[in-house]
Amino acid sequence: MMAEPSERPRHPLLVILGPTAVGKTALSLYLAEHLGGEVVSADSRLFYRGMDIGTAKPTPQERARIPHHLVDIADPDDTVGLARFLHLAQAAIANIHDRGRLPIVVGGTGQYVRALVEGWTPPAVPPDPALRAELEEQAHREGLDSLLARLAALDPQAAARVDPRNPRRVIRALEVALHAGPTGPGRTPPPYDIFQVGLTMERSALYARADARLEEMVRAGLVEEIRRLLEAGYGWDLPAMSALNYRQFRPYFEGKATLEEVLAQIRRDTRRFIRHQYNWFRLSDPRVRWFDAARTPPEEILAAVREWLG
Repeated sequence: MMAEPSERPRHPLLVILGPTAVGKTALSLYLAEHLGGEVVSADSRLFYRGMDIGTAKPTPQERARIPHHLVDIADPDDTVGLARFLHLAQAAIANIHDRGRLPIVVGGTGQYVRALVEGWTPPAVPPDPALRAELEEQAHREGLDSLLARLAALDPQAAARVDPRNPRRVIRALEVALHAGPTGPGRTPPPYDIFQVGLTMERSALYARADARLEEMVRAGLVEEIRRLLEAGYGWDLPAMSALNYRQFRPYFEGKATLEEVLAQIRRDTRRFIRHQYNWFRLSDPRVRWFDAARTPPEEILAAVREWLG
């Protein structure tokens, strides 16, 4: 007898989430090698070609070990928004399932991870360059708070979801609200059996790891990477160039700040970014199995995932 749709087996989807610098990449490689998995990136910073060092993108050697999807899929002057991400991620997950392997979604972009696991269907509102320019001008003239107030009046739920410190996302949310109204994202239960692994760490230890990683980025050529992007014609106004570890270098390249001043600003912004990520990845979320990355051996996490798969 054919099973009813609700009784049909759901394909497994493993999700690894947590703040920046906590060790998601290393764990994803370990689990993928032991479970026959492939990585689907849910980190919006990894989409863009040529932005490797400042995003801590998996190295060519790591990507040779384990197939990675949604990495290097766009040039820095392109935009991969939420709707496009969901379309590409769902297609990649289906492809991995079709080949009998385990998709492992790895990410630090909280909105993208939540949208995928909760089955969001965001309104399909194409970019409106004229409206966007108008909103950017309002933000410059009256401040970002004026846009937030306008968004709150149009769509309180969208205003509650958006990062109030990210002008690009505030403008996009207001753009969608002006075109589509206060609909918010629809939701369709995703066709997956989902296991979410959350990595956390004592905050001071995580900050120290982030600081050490920044120093390694500089040694690896972060300044030269940004110079190449600028010489290729990618300007500071691009959404991709607003990413952490990139936008802070603008005053340095304009002769208005020293390298040490820029690195100090990045350290401060990284701490704020980590706090913002914890707002998305709530430790109280019962759907997430949290592990202390500093104290939990990967074998223990592997055993938990195998128990779920079994």
